[in-house]
Amino acid sequence: MSKPIYILNGPNLNLLGKREPDIYGLTTLAEIEAMSAARAKSGGFPVVFRQTNREGELVEWLHEARDHGAAVIINAAGYSHTSIAIHDALKAVDLPVVEVHLSNTHRRESFRHHSYMSAAADGIIMGLGAKGYELAVDAAIALIAKASA
Repeated sequence: MSKPIYILNGPNLNLLGKREPDIYGLTTLAEIEAMSAARAKSGGFPVVFRQTNREGELVEWLHEARDHGAAVIINAAGYSHTSIAIHDALKAVDLPVVEVHLSNTHRRESFRHHSYMSAAADGIIMGLGAKGYELAVDAAIALIAKASA
C-alpha cells in the first residue's frame, strides 16, 4: 500500500459548517475528510486527516509526515499568516506540499494577504471552498508522480 497523503488542518476548522458560513460554506470538516479520502483512494492513496487548534501539534504532525507520508496538504488557517515554525517544518518535510484555503485570502483583510506557508508549498489552491481539497488531492498525486518519475 502507498504511503498516505497527510491532510493537516489548523485552528477553528473544526467549526466548519457553523462558523461564518458566508465565508467558509456549510460543508463540515468531516464531509471534507470523506471527500478527500474518496478522491485519494481513487488515486491509490490513503489519507491521514487531522485538525488541531495548536501550532506545535501541526509541527509534530509535519515531522511525522516526513517519515511516513507521500505528500502534505495543509490548511494552516490563521497560522498561515503568523507561523514561521510551521513554515520551517514544511520546508523540512522534503515531500510535495500543497497549501489549501477555503476562501480567497486576497479578497479578505489585508493581514490575510501573506502566507508563510506559500513559500514552502509546491502549489496553492484557494477560494474554491470545500472543492479545493479535492483539487489539492489531485495536485498532490500529480506531484508525487512527478517526484517518482
